[in-house]
Amino acid sequence: MIKLYGHRFSPPSNKVEMCINLLGLEYEFVFVDLLNGQQRTSDFLSITSFGKVPVLVDGNFKLSESNAIIKYLCKKSKSDLYPSDLEKQAEVDMWCDFIAQHLTMQAYLKVMFNKMVAPRIGIEPDPRSIKEGYEFIAKFLTLIEEKLNKAKYLAGDKITIADISLLATVDPSEMIEVNLKTYPKLTAWRDNLKSQDFYQKVHKFYGESMMAKK
Repeated sequence: MIKLYGHRFSPPSNKVEMCINLLGLEYEFVFVDLLNGQQRTSDFLSITSFGKVPVLVDGNFKLSESNAIIKYLCKKSKSDLYPSDLEKQAEVDMWCDFIAQHLTMQAYLKVMFNKMVAPRIGIEPDPRSIKEGYEFIAKFLTLIEEKLNKAKYLAGDKITIADISLLATVDPSEMIEVNLKTYPKLTAWRDNLKSQDFYQKVHKFYGESMMAKK
């Protein structure tokens, strides 16, 4: 059985767990206490020198970085969540990269760190970073809204890992006061996916992960 080391505060961890659920794989979730520094302990660093979650352990094989993990799992399962067709795969890769590099790193994580993490670890929030984060969120969600106005899912008429990546990234929206109702297509897309078992097995809603360790 595969093991997933993660924390449900972490959208990348949730992304991998959602993918595992959608693939129907058996797994063990191993909680890593990020707020108390468990990711910096020698035991955890013996699993991954990156000192980050998520980490997948599949037998003797260990893999970090959420996009690499979900692509590995899809290829191993021969799942069309990551299409084998070259052009379709490239489109999925494009959206996964866009979400990771822009919507996640430039936008959501800036706001999440300053509003959710910084106060817990004694760091003064940076108003400029928060403002920039919200500006990027609005900019990038507008592009995604336009895409979902033309297609059921990001890469066409079937769900792919691009959609799982987006779902996990926007999951904390309510916690950081992002009003997704201004994006009706995105909201409908999200409500549909959140109602499904692969999401519900992770948590009923993102805030739930702030109140429990498992």
